[in-house]
Amino acid sequence: MKRPLRAIAAAGLLAAGSIVAVILGGTASADTQICDQYGSTTIGGKYVVQNNRWGTSAQQCINVTSTGFSITRQDGVGNTSGAPVSYPSIFVGCHYTNCSPGTNLPVQVKNISNAPSSISYNYVSGAIYDAAYDIWLDPTPKKDGVNQMEIMIWFNRQGSIQPIGSPVGNASIAGRTWEVWRGSNGSNNVISYVASSAISSLSFDVLAFINDTRNRGAITSDWYLTSIQAGFEPWQGGVGLAVNSFSQDVNTGGSTPPPTTAPPTTAPPSGSGCSVKYTPNAWNNGFTADVAITNTGSGTINGWALTYTLPAGQQITSAWNATVTQSGSAVTARNLSYNGTLAPGGSTSFGYQGTLSGTYSSPSSFSLNGVICAKG
Repeated sequence: MKRPLRAIAAAGLLAAGSIVAVILGGTASADTQICDQYGSTTIGGKYVVQNNRWGTSAQQCINVTSTGFSITRQDGVGNTSGAPVSYPSIFVGCHYTNCSPGTNLPVQVKNISNAPSSISYNYVSGAIYDAAYDIWLDPTPKKDGVNQMEIMIWFNRQGSIQPIGSPVGNASIAGRTWEVWRGSNGSNNVISYVASSAISSLSFDVLAFINDTRNRGAITSDWYLTSIQAGFEPWQGGVGLAVNSFSQDVNTGGSTPPPTTAPPTTAPPSGSGCSVKYTPNAWNNGFTADVAITNTGSGTINGWALTYTLPAGQQITSAWNATVTQSGSAVTARNLSYNGTLAPGGSTSFGYQGTLSGTYSSPSSFSLNGVICAKG
């Protein structure tokens, strides 16, 4: 599924500046009703709540409380194979020049010690939507326009909808296992962490998701965190959906993110063996690949380097779960700190996205630490 960035529709917030300037002056004390397309208000002296009806001309209204908001009207209808109709949400940081009071964002990832958060949602039946926690990052301290990286945490989804891109594996974060999707909506890259079942409340460290995204090669520690948002993407219906409460801090100056440098690679022991399963997904000018490595030998592999040759016309642009380098057509993928040990029968996987010129084909052979692998 591809969709534009949430606030771009109808030329975005910048084009609606005269409307937003009037609405942004308010601070919610008693409940506040917002029906304006990009209307927003502040709560708690710290957070911004926004209606953000970017994908439809149909009416949408939210009721803002002292701790969150609820959807009271949502008339839009979106195609479930396409984009949602809006993203009503609460946030800290800066979103299209609208910055929350007293925010310290943007801030470089390498300067963040932790980012504790908590969220409580109210869900309804009969609607098609996802409950999404959004984390936005960019190579520059951007306060307006499109950020290059969007991390989405899907706490719930109802109906035949799915994240952007395709599944690339799983991740264990915040005491839970998440299905990880990766792709691009044409304006920015997206990594989505999808819960296996609905989560109505959770306390966690946002930095854990940022670090996992960094370890996948999608960002570096020099990138800037610009905003953190929590809300809903409705396709159809949604009245009664609510963020009951939301809290978010971004603390700096006390920690350095764990290194992603791979441990030294050692040759596999006597009796070594390996197999590689290469699963591509190609389109007219790009592709992704999931590469699964299995140790079929009798000894443990401590540190690995997989080498192979990409066919002509393929150029890797980003990778995850491995450090992947390309020189001409030659590719070397090295383990990260957490996936370098493969016991007999053990396996791991990594993936990447790239550009494609011409007809797609997969690599013909693979070597792990100098040993030719069987194809899985």
